[in-house]
Amino acid sequence: MFFQMHSVPTALGVKPSFLTWLRQPVDNAPLVVFRWGFGLLLFLETAGAIATGWVKKNMIDPTVFFPFIGFEWLRPLPGNGMYFYYGAMAFLGLLVMVGWHYRASITAFTFLWWGAYLMQKSSYNNHYYLLLVLCFLMLLVPAHAYASLDAKRNPALRSLSCPRWCLLLFVAQMGIVYTYAAIAKLNPDWLAGTPVSIWFSAKRHFYLIGELLQQAWFQKLVVYGGIFFDLFIVPLLLWRRTRRWAFLLAIFFHGFNSAVFHIGIFPYLALALCVFFFPPETIRRTLLRRKPPLAVPQAPAPALRTGEKLLFSLLALHFILQVALPMRQWWFPGNTNWTEEGHRMSWHMMLRSKSGYAKYKVIADGKVFWEYPEKHLTPKQTSTVATRPDLIWQYSQFLARHYQKLGYAEVKVFAHTNVSLNKRPFQLLVDSTVNLAAVPWRPHTSSRWLVPLREEE
Repeated sequence: MFFQMHSVPTALGVKPSFLTWLRQPVDNAPLVVFRWGFGLLLFLETAGAIATGWVKKNMIDPTVFFPFIGFEWLRPLPGNGMYFYYGAMAFLGLLVMVGWHYRASITAFTFLWWGAYLMQKSSYNNHYYLLLVLCFLMLLVPAHAYASLDAKRNPALRSLSCPRWCLLLFVAQMGIVYTYAAIAKLNPDWLAGTPVSIWFSAKRHFYLIGELLQQAWFQKLVVYGGIFFDLFIVPLLLWRRTRRWAFLLAIFFHGFNSAVFHIGIFPYLALALCVFFFPPETIRRTLLRRKPPLAVPQAPAPALRTGEKLLFSLLALHFILQVALPMRQWWFPGNTNWTEEGHRMSWHMMLRSKSGYAKYKVIADGKVFWEYPEKHLTPKQTSTVATRPDLIWQYSQFLARHYQKLGYAEVKVFAHTNVSLNKRPFQLLVDSTVNLAAVPWRPHTSSRWLVPLREEE
């Protein structure tokens, strides 16, 4: 098993250290297999966005966009340009899969995906963020050193091994994702089964299991099974005795989620990442039978080179951020699912059902106008903007600019919202007496114009 430190040979008679163990060359079969799956999923995600109309609905049809605050300069390409943008990403995904100019291809895809991620926040999805994180990690590893077109045209690149850390990166990343996903579920709404009951109530006629989804006992199984899976799947995959059973559990869990919730490529991406939990030799014998085994364990170079020091420093910074970013949810007061503060990039997956509506009172040079989001936004944007405070603020800023362009000098914007979180009675989300056009955005402090969630007594 490649996690056992005692298997590391000593180098120059020096007792193996943790760093030596991380640098120990191991069979790169898991990395190669994951590159195939990852590249294919990149292609399916981006080509599918075109084929299903997602690009048209989110990148072409809207006239108002909601980028991440601070990235307002990022705009979708005009006309049908975003079709070519996503088409280019789909092509790059295939290049990653076959390993042709791998470094250039994964780098180009990463920047294009990052741009698309930042320019349209109203379509935020956890797996979009996960793809970005994994692309960054794939930039750092030699995933094209075997069974790739690069290795075929340049035999000097070909290698049967990679440093152990190249595999452990992905184990650590998924450990963070699953752990925070489990912690996020330890909230009263999830434990009461409210989000699950809301989603399942709309699936009463879902194939052969529609009635099963309505059963209280089955919903409880989903609630506590979800916590158990997120909390224990990584340890169970790491332990040799439970690994195969854990993998079968993962297939069932992610297969169920894919079939019932239609959550895109995330279930298949999570399953592809399971290759990093198996011993490399097992992956080689199972999926790369023609690949020669490593004949003799190799020892890493005794001293860290400058490039390695910079790389390990970068990785340390990455994982510090990955651990720290989800902790923002405890920095801000109130219910994160209500305020949305600290929600993104924190692995809060499928925890809430929010609905509501908003209208805006605009006072321009003393004249009162009522604005309704559907006037400027698509139906999807309208429903999202009503329940996301930062989008409400951004839309208020848009209205202020819009009226200023019409010739009004002094413009004030007041949001009147009515929102329900997980079947609670509708209540104010935003203080309707605050002029949002004059409020600066402060990402690191709580927004005082948010109305705290009122719990039923």
